[in-house]
Amino acid sequence: RPWGIAFLPDGDMLITERGGRLRVVRNGVLDARAITGVPQVRTDGNGGLMDVALHPQFAQNRLVYLTYTKPVGNGMGAPVLARGRLEADALIDVRDLLVPDAYAGNSGLNGRVVFGRDGKVYMSTGGRSENDIANVAQDPMSLRGKILRLNDDGSVPLDNPFVGRAGYRPEIYTMGHRNTLGLIVHPQTGMLWQHENGPNGGDEINILLPGRDYGWPVVSFGRDYAGPRVSAHPTREGTESPLVVWLPAIAVAGMAVYTGDKFPAWKGNVFVGAMTEGRIPATGHLQRVVFNDKTEEVRRESMLRELRQRIREVRQGPDGFLYLPTDEDDGALLRIEPAP
Repeated sequence: RPWGIAFLPDGDMLITERGGRLRVVRNGVLDARAITGVPQVRTDGNGGLMDVALHPQFAQNRLVYLTYTKPVGNGMGAPVLARGRLEADALIDVRDLLVPDAYAGNSGLNGRVVFGRDGKVYMSTGGRSENDIANVAQDPMSLRGKILRLNDDGSVPLDNPFVGRAGYRPEIYTMGHRNTLGLIVHPQTGMLWQHENGPNGGDEINILLPGRDYGWPVVSFGRDYAGPRVSAHPTREGTESPLVVWLPAIAVAGMAVYTGDKFPAWKGNVFVGAMTEGRIPATGHLQRVVFNDKTEEVRRESMLRELRQRIREVRQGPDGFLYLPTDEDDGALLRIEPAP
């Protein structure tokens, strides 16, 4: 169950596995030995070891950031941001930087992590709850269903949008999110892009702006799993409308903007993984989304449907190829190259 990828300066790759292992790929070969020092994770539901990111000055400080589900007792878990220093095949000096409110159930335990161009750490937390329409993502005193903005040591930046505002957690950057499974810095604009899973429809891509509310569960284009619409209308004043919406849901996961030279016709296109379409098994694939110069969607293309695999992540490698881990018990790392 590979989950996240980070490319090391020497060309090696770090890959997280949801069961709690951090692995290394060297010269196209997966090392049988896992990196030691990873914290204990809770793996039931959709919890586990999730994303991995390198500090912008990794070559000097060797700092690696992980998101994982921390067991906190009484069957509860919290989606945690941790940091450690990579030395040889071990993480040392590992410590939790942020431990949000614990979850009683096994949903919404996901978290992505990325460094912005401002040097700050952005982390997502899931906003789905057991009955799926609970209002936790709208609760300004909860860190669930949010994008959080932190300094590299886990402290709160003084210029966060809700710093000093009564009734709001200062870590919050944006709110109103369901389950964020894609969080990137757009390589051309520097803007923070995010996507999240809807329930039965309503997956969406958003461009994140500080302090904004992205609507969940007040408004959504999707339906609840039993069939009723989440909201009577999919937009509402005071909430941000998505850039892209999927109906039915494709369980969108991972995101990359292509900037390489291997596929010239794809420059500027957004790639996302799909784990399942319309909740039908073995319908995972890769999607290419094309935008015009005003960031308006033009078209979509589905790829790799014949593999029938759940695509968990999408990354562009330093070599200009696309790398996709499949969310399977016997997971694979796929490399997408131009056809001869």
